[in-house]
This record gives sequence, C-alpha cells and structure tokens, in this order.
Amino acid sequence: MDIEKDLETTLLGPVLSNRDCGDCTICCTVLTVDTPDFQKPAGTSCPQLTAQGCSIHAVRPHICRTWFCAWRRIADMPDEARPDLSGILVSLDFVRQPRNCFEGVSILVRLLPGSDAIENGMARSILDRLCDRLVPVWFTDGAKKMLMHPENDVATLVISGAAAPAHLKDEVAAWRERYAVFATRA
Repeated sequence: MDIEKDLETTLLGPVLSNRDCGDCTICCTVLTVDTPDFQKPAGTSCPQLTAQGCSIHAVRPHICRTWFCAWRRIADMPDEARPDLSGILVSLDFVRQPRNCFEGVSILVRLLPGSDAIENGMARSILDRLCDRLVPVWFTDGAKKMLMHPENDVATLVISGAAAPAHLKDEVAAWRERYAVFATRA
C-alpha cells in the first residue's frame, strides 16, 4: 500500500474526472522526484519534457502516472488555479525530518518564478480555499517558507504544548491530536 497516495486522497480528495493537465507541465520542472524508477532534482526539467509535452507519456514512470497536484483534486479551487495559468503549484508535501509537527504532512503552496499571483489575488483565492481544513498550509515564494494555517496563535500553542485559552481549546486539541505523531519526531 502506498501511504502517501492514500494520504493525498484522504487530505485533498480523489482526482477529479472533469479536470486534466492540458498543456500544464509545471510539475515536470518544479518538483523533486526521488523514486526507485525515476529521479530528478527540483527546478530542472524532466529530460523527457519537450515543447509538445512528455515524450514518453504512454510509458512514463509510475510516479508521473499517479501523482496529481491539488488543482486536480480540490473541486473548490477555481479553474484559473491550474498551475500554468495561476503561477502557483499546490501539492501535498511530505518532509521526512520535520522541524515541527506542521511540516511532516502539509499542503505546500508554491509561488512560481515570475508569477503575479499575489498581485492579481489568485494566491489569496487559493489560500482561502485551503485554510479551512485540519491540514497545515505552507506558502513559499522560493526564498522563504511561511506557515499560513493554522494561525500563529494556534500553531504556537500546539508546538509549545502550553495550555490553550478557552476560545482556542478545541481547535488546539484537534491539531495536537492529528499531528502528535510528528511532534514526537521533531
């Protein structure tokens, strides 16, 4: 069983049948791929990527056949949020050695180089749709990575283990329960 794939479906939803990648090949360049059958560093184009798309699409590696960005999974994301149109790639992120409990499994919103998604409001629109679940959401512009959800007061309480005030008690308890497994590793 592929635990990461099950988590992607549980946390982001199944792949939507009414959305396809079309001309988008952002994942073929932006992401790190480190699987037994294929490796590629982040920020470099896949050697199989051509101007027409994947040159080995029919026989591409397993990871390429089974991985989908959040735009392909979250129906609430607008059609314009497709990575090549929005300048933002959203995916589930797995960190093997998280610095805190919110990094182990989270949603990562990547602002792509040259994107105007902050200025045109697309980043805000996407974040608004992602920050209503019990899943940490990080935002990166390539230089800096910032926790966007949960809010800072909740995150600080969860990480510190301090007692939460009454108005945050239930929310802090829910985060602690779900992400406790990562708190012991950090």
